[in-house]
Parts: sequence; structure tokens; C-alpha cells
Amino acid sequence: MQSTTLLLLSALGTLPRLDYAVFSDTGWEPAAVYTHLDRIEREIAAPAGIPLLRVSSGNIRADALDPGHRFASMPLYIKNPDGGDGMTRRQCTGEYKIKPIKAQVRALLGYPYPARIPKGVFVEQWIGISVDEFHRAKSADVRYMQNTFPLLDLDMTREDCVRLLTEHGFGSTPKSSCLGCPFHGNGQWRELRDNSPEEWADVVAFDAAIRAGNARANAGGNPLLGQAFLHRSRVPLDQAPIDRVSSREWAGRQVDALQLLDEEEPGGCSPWSCRGDAA
Repeated sequence: MQSTTLLLLSALGTLPRLDYAVFSDTGWEPAAVYTHLDRIEREIAAPAGIPLLRVSSGNIRADALDPGHRFASMPLYIKNPDGGDGMTRRQCTGEYKIKPIKAQVRALLGYPYPARIPKGVFVEQWIGISVDEFHRAKSADVRYMQNTFPLLDLDMTREDCVRLLTEHGFGSTPKSSCLGCPFHGNGQWRELRDNSPEEWADVVAFDAAIRAGNARANAGGNPLLGQAFLHRSRVPLDQAPIDRVSSREWAGRQVDALQLLDEEEPGGCSPWSCRGDAA
């Protein structure tokens, strides 16, 4: 939502024209995200002369189930042998979101890895963070990228972004996140189950397939001690209590739809501010 707003503001001339827009693809986004990406490239980026670059480190779903592929772990919910709860490390954001963006930035600067980037050579990188989540704004961890947050400078909230996008025909902008992200709230799981049966079947099958952890670890003799699940209830996804509606979601149903209040665990995955950090 916020990233599309930045692209639109640049195309409209409210913000300077971007040199590039970059989308980091995990290979397992909802079909609606890819459809949206094609549309904003065709209707916003291309007419404004802004190249939209798509980068990737591979398909996170396929990699998790491939015993021959190194896998950066997803934050799966674990039921330990003693009945206690645990969680695997989250490495997926760094591997499948940030790493390919950094590689692309290096290429654009003319210093692909392992070339040393001279001091003072950098890109200014716009990141879509609105004022209601200002605490997610962070500096980059490398000198050749300097993060800026134009929506904060414009004092724009998520609601402002929704209103602007709606005015220009993009009110249905979807959230970007892996189909099987463990940080989904119940509302997102219900959305998949009720409105996208093929994608729901896909995540249910994946949930069952990772019960013993990722395939590479098991093949290497490091099996998971316990069982892994996508849903925080630590039961199979097709049996999980996803019809439970949180108090915040109930409140959101009573207000104007433009406010789009999320559940207690908002969805979406930004390369620089994974919402799972709050979990």
C-alpha cells in the first residue's frame, strides 16, 4: 500500500521522479500481488518513465522443501517434545527480500559484489513507511544505501495512502507477503480460505509438508526436535481456529472502511520492516 503510494506520488510529480522502483519477489506471493505489480508497471511506472525492476533470490516455498537447497529459515511455530512452545529463527526477510535488493543496487551503482564501493557512492532509497508505523523507520546497514521516508516527511498515514490510491483507481491494492507467512493474522488466513481456494490448498499442503522442519536440515541429519506449524495455535492449518475474530478486528468493522484496521498481528512484508518483529 505505502510503496504503491510512493510510486504514484512520484509519477504525479508530488515527489521527484524516481530513477528505479524495485520489487523483491520471494516467488510465493499471492496472485493478486503479481497482478497488481503488472498493473502499476503498465499504468503508473512506464508512463512516468520509471523502470520497475523485479529481483529474486529464488522461490521460498520450493527451497524449503528441497533437500538439496540451502534454506534460510522461516519463523515457524514449534511444538516441542515436552509440550512447550518455540519458534524457529526468521532468516527469510534477509535472504529473500533484502539480499536481492542489495545485489541490484550494487549493479546499478556499477560495483557488483565483491567489488568495493567507494566512499561517498550511494543510492537514496525511498521506503514506504507511513506515520502510523514511524517506529519501523530505520537506517540501512550499508553505506551505499541511504534510507529516506517520504511519507513521514509528508505526514501521511495509512488512511491517507488508501484515500489517494482510491482516488486514482488503486483502492484494492493488496498486501505483499508470502502466501504461507507465519505472521499472517486470522483475517488473512480466512481471506485465503474463503476467496482463493487454490492458494489455500497450497498453504495447507505446505503446512503439512514442513511439520518435521525444512528438508535440507532433515537430509543433513539435523531433524527438528518437535513439530512445525504455520499458525500460532500450533495445530494443522486446516484445523486452526482462524474463524476467531479479535477485538480489534470487530472494532475495525464498525468504522469507515478507509481506516482498514488490521488484526493484532498485521500482515504484509516490507524488506526493511518485517512486521513480525512485533510478534
